[in-house]
Amino acid sequence: MKVKVISVLEDNYMYLVIEESTRHALAVDAAVPKRLLEIIRKENVVLKAILTTHHHWDHARGNEELAQLLPGLQVFGADERIGALTHRVSHGQELSFGTIRVRCLFTPCHTSGHMCYFMWEDDSPDAPALFSGDTLFVGGCGQFFEGTAEQMHTNLTQILGTLPKDTKVFCGHECTVRNLKFAL
Repeated sequence: MKVKVISVLEDNYMYLVIEESTRHALAVDAAVPKRLLEIIRKENVVLKAILTTHHHWDHARGNEELAQLLPGLQVFGADERIGALTHRVSHGQELSFGTIRVRCLFTPCHTSGHMCYFMWEDDSPDAPALFSGDTLFVGGCGQFFEGTAEQMHTNLTQILGTLPKDTKVFCGHECTVRNLKFAL
């Protein structure tokens, strides 16, 4: 499983997760379709699905355009407000994309329909990956737009806090310096 980190907008990240044996790929938070399509062409992969963490435009605005350009594209998420949604997922649900396995982790607070995605490949020496959207950042967590501190505490301790220690975390924004300055 290869993860391409794609910097977009002011401080957002979107991701292209590639199954190297088939050259099939998943996008996480496809906010800028043109940029994503450039990377797909460069990597010579076929986009099979989009996993959307939440409905905010800076994470989901590319879904509808990509769904029009790529007939049959599957769009996964936990919130009906996500554009072009084809598959609504729930907490603990597992998905398979070739050898890539995905566990959906419901983490409401930033939005009421926020979902994180935990990914791994069986029998791979690579560490698993968490795509945390706007729930978990380096040095901080997402703003509480539609939820409570209690929900975020549960998300961080009982859901994300129980993942394997070697999990690589891919967050939705680059705000490390700002978070660490605030903590200081």
